[in-house]
Amino acid sequence: MDEKPNTEEKKDTLMTRRYFLEFVGGGAILVAATGSAVLTGQFLSPNVLREPSLRFKAGSVEIYPPDSITLDKEQKVFIVRAKEGYFYAISAVCTHLGCIANWKSEDDIIACPCHGSKFDKEGRIIDGPAPRPLQRFAIMVDEQGQLIVDKGVIVSEDTILKV
Repeated sequence: MDEKPNTEEKKDTLMTRRYFLEFVGGGAILVAATGSAVLTGQFLSPNVLREPSLRFKAGSVEIYPPDSITLDKEQKVFIVRAKEGYFYAISAVCTHLGCIANWKSEDDIIACPCHGSKFDKEGRIIDGPAPRPLQRFAIMVDEQGQLIVDKGVIVSEDTILKV
């Protein structure tokens, strides 16, 4: 009589193990199927690089005091307002190796921190390994008095915006 309850106890244990192994196996198959579906979906969807627009609003004309240079870090552009009140926009990307240059007000220059290129307020090369001056971008004012910079349009050094 002692053997029968012991056999039933073994059957319960085997069922529990069997159920556990079925559960783990089914879970592994589910994880593999889900991973395959996700990877297939990524493969079939377009892999487009999201870049910021080349045309952006730089703010109101009034926020730029005369004789100021303001760096828009997100867009990598210097907004320059001359003493006379006109505007122009120049690239903050050094033409040597693409580092972001900084305005040094104490020296009245734009300086590249990577390799020492120096530019004047107009973006012309003063010193350093940079092969070309900084690019100038088109700048305009919309109906609301907001400055619009278009990095897709490169303009000559003498192009300015009179406000």
